[in-house]
Amino acid sequence: MSKQTPESRSNNLAQLDKLLEHRSRLGVCVLLADSERIAFSSLKNLVKETDGNMGAHLRKLEDAGYVNVDKRFEKRKPVSWYQLTGKGRTALKAHLDALQALIEGLGG
Repeated sequence: MSKQTPESRSNNLAQLDKLLEHRSRLGVCVLLADSERIAFSSLKNLVKETDGNMGAHLRKLEDAGYVNVDKRFEKRKPVSWYQLTGKGRTALKAHLDALQALIEGLGG
């Protein structure tokens, strides 16, 4: 496989989703892509974030329409369940495709 030109590499960089460039937001979307839904506390532990940071990252994803949240009370305790939306799934795939193109373009 041939190396990419600087122009094609720049185009692939432009295809990266700014929202998914942070490892925690990318991690949340990757985890949710393979699950029906995941609770806030589990996401927080899996991506190793504090409550406050995790909440801020999830809010950004929710505001962008990448995740939905379902807040419920279970055994009298509040539980927030997160699910990846169709828009989030599309954005994640495009982001990962752009990363893959960059990686493949580095071949020797």
